[in-house]
Amino acid sequence: MSELVRFDPFREMTTLRDTMERFFDRNLFRPGNGWPGLEGDIGTLALDLYETDDNLIVEAPLAGVNPEDVEISISGNVLTIKGKTEKVEEKKENGNKYYCRERRYGSFHRAITLPTDIDADQVKAVFENGLLKLTMPKVETVKPKRIEIKAKG
Repeated sequence: MSELVRFDPFREMTTLRDTMERFFDRNLFRPGNGWPGLEGDIGTLALDLYETDDNLIVEAPLAGVNPEDVEISISGNVLTIKGKTEKVEEKKENGNKYYCRERRYGSFHRAITLPTDIDADQVKAVFENGLLKLTMPKVETVKPKRIEIKAKG
């Protein structure tokens, strides 16, 4: 037997609102994420930036990326890291039923404003075990100087 349901126009609006909230909540506008599910775009690059007494250090995980495919540039106080990963064709085995196969490939790009001036001619880049590490020496005038206090008396 069918059930009689009273029409409520606001119920449909609630469903639309919930749908829109889920749409905008799915990493669409969160920094650091590319468009999920699109082939050929892995989005922006995650990185760590920290400071020592003499250097700024940037560490970026680049597992599966060839160092030859990474381009690093510094213009003023802006560090830019660009690169790409090649699509890897894998042997597909017949008989397997995949529910999910995630391989990211394509290009990535990250530009970050550095918090202090650096000596761009002395920057060192090391790529080891899938981690890119940039060591950027601070300009001499930016380094903290300790001032000694002389007490009289």
